[in-house]
Amino acid sequence: MRFLRSVVVAALALVAVTAEARTFEEIKKSGTIVIASEGAFPPFNYFQGPTLSGFEIDLAEALAHKMGVKIEWRALAFDALLAGLRQDRWDAVYASFGITPERAKAVTFTEPYYCSGGVIVAKDPAVKSVPDLKGKVISVQTGTTYLEHVEKLPGVGTVKNFPKDTDARAALVNGRVQAWVTDRFVAKEALQADPKAGLHMGDFVFVEKIAPAVQKGNASLAKALDKALAEIMADGTYEKLSKKYFNEDIRCR
Repeated sequence: MRFLRSVVVAALALVAVTAEARTFEEIKKSGTIVIASEGAFPPFNYFQGPTLSGFEIDLAEALAHKMGVKIEWRALAFDALLAGLRQDRWDAVYASFGITPERAKAVTFTEPYYCSGGVIVAKDPAVKSVPDLKGKVISVQTGTTYLEHVEKLPGVGTVKNFPKDTDARAALVNGRVQAWVTDRFVAKEALQADPKAGLHMGDFVFVEKIAPAVQKGNASLAKALDKALAEIMADGTYEKLSKKYFNEDIRCR
């Protein structure tokens, strides 16, 4: 399934402030929903030239089609996405946010659209489990649950965080760190895309449910997104998109 996309790339400070969070009824009347993502987390969201692509992008487009609206995309730094949502600068965020109690205090999560977790990636095959991280230098992305979990592990060495997950991966490839903790499917993609890098995927550090976020209390939009997700899971669209990017169905079981 292919869709035309309108993409606006902007720093948070440059995005115009809008009014209060729009209900689904207001969004439907306008004909357009504004969704933010990162564009630097392949295969979930990334740029192919000027085009925002990836599993989450195609998924959101399929949901919007069911909802009878078009998407106006925003793309910016991961750690600015929820802040902008709380300031009503977009209607929803699709950027692989894991559901956590702390985040749930600030935004409303809809039903999860996939389950995954943080895994260990290293060049040294002996570095594959949590005990193996003791004393090691580890790279993770800023503002993520990967960073939160790694910082809590006993005995880890230095934790280096980077604005983009691709930068955290590059630090491992270039030998600046000894391990990288990222999403399982991101790790799988990285290993397949560059087998000569000599990376090995190890165990889970943690598992989590991933969901889109809307403004806190925006029940009408959350309900509409949940309804659309249930519909594409029932009609085969979700499975088709999932297998396109991952060769498996990644929905939560």
